[in-house]
Amino acid sequence: MSDHIKSLLDLVENSIALEGTSVRVLDEAKFRANVGKLAERSALAADESAGWARFFVRAAALELGAYPASIHELYMARGRGDAPMTFSTPAFNLRALSHHAARAMFRAAKKINAGAFIFELARSEMSYTAQRPSEYATNILAAAVAEGYAGPIFIQGDHFQISVKKYQADSAAEVQAVRDLCVEAIAAGFFNIDVDTSTLVDISLPTVAEQQALNSRLSAELSTFIREHEPQGVTISIGGEIGEVGTENSTEPELRTYMDGYNANLKQLAPKATGLSKISVLTGTSHGGTVLPDGSIAEVSIAFDVLRDLSRVARKDYGMGGTVQHGASTVPEENFNKFVQNEALEVHLATNFMTMFFDNIPADFKKEMYAWLDVHAAADRKPNMTDEQFYYKLRKNAVGPFKAQSYALPEADKEKLSAAWEAQFDKLFHLLGMKDTRKYVDQFVKPVKVAPALEDYVKQETAAEDVSDLSD
Repeated sequence: MSDHIKSLLDLVENSIALEGTSVRVLDEAKFRANVGKLAERSALAADESAGWARFFVRAAALELGAYPASIHELYMARGRGDAPMTFSTPAFNLRALSHHAARAMFRAAKKINAGAFIFELARSEMSYTAQRPSEYATNILAAAVAEGYAGPIFIQGDHFQISVKKYQADSAAEVQAVRDLCVEAIAAGFFNIDVDTSTLVDISLPTVAEQQALNSRLSAELSTFIREHEPQGVTISIGGEIGEVGTENSTEPELRTYMDGYNANLKQLAPKATGLSKISVLTGTSHGGTVLPDGSIAEVSIAFDVLRDLSRVARKDYGMGGTVQHGASTVPEENFNKFVQNEALEVHLATNFMTMFFDNIPADFKKEMYAWLDVHAAADRKPNMTDEQFYYKLRKNAVGPFKAQSYALPEADKEKLSAAWEAQFDKLFHLLGMKDTRKYVDQFVKPVKVAPALEDYVKQETAAEDVSDLSD
């Protein structure tokens, strides 16, 4: 037995055992109490022990009944009208102390028997939060184990996006980069992927068909690739995008043009392949919101009728579950029930949870992170930016460099932050109709327990990439 393996087993007080390439839980209570130590080793170690920690967590979580799953069949049931439109699935991007935030989320879910919620990570976030898919999934699965949550867990690749500048420089290499990311993510348990080639929509072209042609074709190509690499028995939930944030709201002709083109391309590439389960549309929001000079966030006006009308088209004519709302963190909370009322299938939330991180950490730690930004993000500071605008806009870039210091915060500080997050999850789960959604998950989501492959975990870490031009 290697020193790495022995040290990890010691961390969890030998509550699990490695038998060949299988993991057996020897003492469930002891493992649940210590699994967070494996999540921390996964996040901070720079040697082979990080991969072993991730493998142990995934394999042990599977034995304890917590496993990655696809939400595809629940969304298809929504499209058929078999699942009610009484809830909108929240998808949360947990950037800082992801394991602790996920524990708070599972606690909130267990209180109300919620099951239809998603943990997600965007291609861009992987770099500035310094967490690749396997680390993120480990944080989530370890949190489920620690909180005694069993059943399907939905982990999603958000904005697996094509970079315009990289595509223009070398289109084949950039498409291959997204393919490689899909393979990496699927191996880690990301059985839900949002394919985003909407960055290549060129609105200067004269017709909607010409504007959406490349988006439709590349979405279908990437979907085909994902279908070829999904685990046996799993139908990965794939989302398409006609535009998620920006200036002009999405229209029905755009949706129909994209979907007709996508379906035609998919039929040609893989006639029997399953298509999309959802579609992201633009309704007037922006990622992270617009920060005003005094540090407050500009009020957002969402075109809820766009969500409703395009969801109906998506369900009726294309068999999908409906539309997806991005950039919802800055929407006033009193409007959150409107997502449900206007039939939004899924709502993405990220910024507010990172804001809560900075609002709840010790003042000296925050000051240290901001001082780091003054030096390392200075080139991104626009001439007319106030300090409030600069720090709000760029502070996400300090999350990864200060990951170890975040883990090292006193337990009292982490507990304060976790309590704040849990209260926010409680509130959002209520507003989005999450109560008793576990019954719909159990009804429609087919349990496929995919065993982790050791070679996907104990290997050289994937290097970070420049993703400064991509969306969160």
